[in-house]
Amino acid sequence: MSEFARLMPSAPVPSLRVGTVGGPCWRLCDQKPKNFTLVVFYRGYHCGQCREQLRELEGKVEAFRALGVRAIAVSTDTRERAERAAAEWGIDNLTLCWGLTLDQAKAWGLYISEGRGLGPSGVEEPTFFVEPAMFLVRPDNTLFAGIVQTMPFARPRLDDVLAAVRRITETGMAPRGDFEGPVRLAAE
Repeated sequence: MSEFARLMPSAPVPSLRVGTVGGPCWRLCDQKPKNFTLVVFYRGYHCGQCREQLRELEGKVEAFRALGVRAIAVSTDTRERAERAAAEWGIDNLTLCWGLTLDQAKAWGLYISEGRGLGPSGVEEPTFFVEPAMFLVRPDNTLFAGIVQTMPFARPRLDDVLAAVRRITETGMAPRGDFEGPVRLAAE
């Protein structure tokens, strides 16, 4: 049986406290965006797919801010690996966080992988790291939406996420996926 959490829309998300590259400790409970905090969990410095995703997110930080969304990227990397990622990947505006614990990852329902030596990028994979995930968290620290993945490929397009946030904020759309009652099938 799995020990991982299943986060539900409109329910509180787990606490999140991590280090930041070039800044103080970051805590989700301190965030007060107009609409959402976009929490992007990424595999780490060793991952070329993450490099591409975070470079793209770096270029869209202002577009998210204009919609009342604060974006951050979080990994289990050490401070040193996160600092190398920021420097080598050109991450200046996106808040890049490090030090996510495996207990925190499990509380968020993230998938965890075991390192297998050198990755395709030629960088050593850490002993354990998380697979990608993305969450939109309301200012009251409840979940609006989440995407959790088991592999590094086929991540959501950030332009699609921007379009979704725009529609959600313009229409007042409620979260989906929060039904937990018994399922009754319609009579045939």
